[in-house]
Amino acid sequence: MMTSLFSVFEPSSSIMNLPLNWISTFIGMLFLPFVFWASPSRWLLIWFKIVETLHKEFKTLLSSKHPGVTLLFISLFSLIVFNNFLGLFPYIFTSSSHLAMTLSLSMSIWLTLMLFGWLKHSQHMFAHLVPQGTPNLLMPFMVIIESISNLIRPGTLAVRLAANMIAGHLLLTLLSQVGPTILSSTILMILIFSQILLLLLESAVAVIQSYVFTVLSTLYMSEVN
Repeated sequence: MMTSLFSVFEPSSSIMNLPLNWISTFIGMLFLPFVFWASPSRWLLIWFKIVETLHKEFKTLLSSKHPGVTLLFISLFSLIVFNNFLGLFPYIFTSSSHLAMTLSLSMSIWLTLMLFGWLKHSQHMFAHLVPQGTPNLLMPFMVIIESISNLIRPGTLAVRLAANMIAGHLLLTLLSQVGPTILSSTILMILIFSQILLLLLESAVAVIQSYVFTVLSTLYMSEVN
């Protein structure tokens, strides 16, 4: 039963044993040429406003010493939000609902920050293991707790994004499978209306989870610096 439920999230299109569904990860790049239009559309102006707002917020969370780093996190937000939204369309593979993608993103960011922090700011990283004002008796326990919380960060980032995306898609799939078995037109209309509301909720979740993933990555980087 569980295999049949989660089979909708598995790659199925392939040529010469190459999974083509993962190509949907780069569909967002098709929107790049619109940036160079002489007269930008209203949707593009809205996107520019979102990028400007994110740039200001990330700059505040980080510091004025690294103005170009915000471009990295804006690109990360764009990649995740495009994949989350494209997964809401029919017959498009949602790569952000798989740990293969989310764990790759979170692990690469976390590992890079850890290497940079321990190599360049070792004293600060050691001091960060013991919060200020901790009693001497609790210091060994706080080092263990802080070390564990630091080690599980990439896992929590990856699982949070994948679980939130797969939960909504799974609920939409289950509701769509119930539709053909309903004979009452009233219940069918209620089902369609509930699916529309759930789709709107999933659209909000797609943006929120992209924002949460990026902001947490930004906060992790601010701790290293």
